[in-house]
Amino acid sequence: MVPSGAPAAPGGEPKWIALPPGLLKVRRLMLVVWLGLLTLAAGLVPGLLAGPGWAAFALLPLALLVWGWVMLERNWRSWRYAERSDDLLISRGVLWRQETVVPYGRMQLVEVTSGPLERHFGLASVQLHTAAAATDATIPGLVPAEAERLRDRLTELGEARSAGL
Repeated sequence: MVPSGAPAAPGGEPKWIALPPGLLKVRRLMLVVWLGLLTLAAGLVPGLLAGPGWAAFALLPLALLVWGWVMLERNWRSWRYAERSDDLLISRGVLWRQETVVPYGRMQLVEVTSGPLERHFGLASVQLHTAAAATDATIPGLVPAEAERLRDRLTELGEARSAGL
């Protein structure tokens, strides 16, 4: 993870900041809870009603759990963001890479949200609303202090850029 601070490295390359590992933990917990329950149901119900051989249906959700465990880490590693002098870059995606550029002058609202599960694990999300809905963006799973710092900085930059229009 690159520490936050300066908007760009020397030479114009942005300093990419990765998401903290807490987001991966939360997503894996949700995967285990939902697919764990599905595995139990898929093995227990047919096993009790039709015989022990039918309990093999539990292997499908179990395989999905193992595959999802690996895929969640790949997805988590793909998320990153960078602050540049005129805009914010958000990059994500493993197979379909998506990079969103949000100009500071177009930001209308920057909010920090945190649901009950996120609060329990000490996480927050920054949501950016712009004049064009197509450039709205979210950065999930940040530490609350970083989310608030980012919100304040983006709001300050957005006000400065929009005042100059």
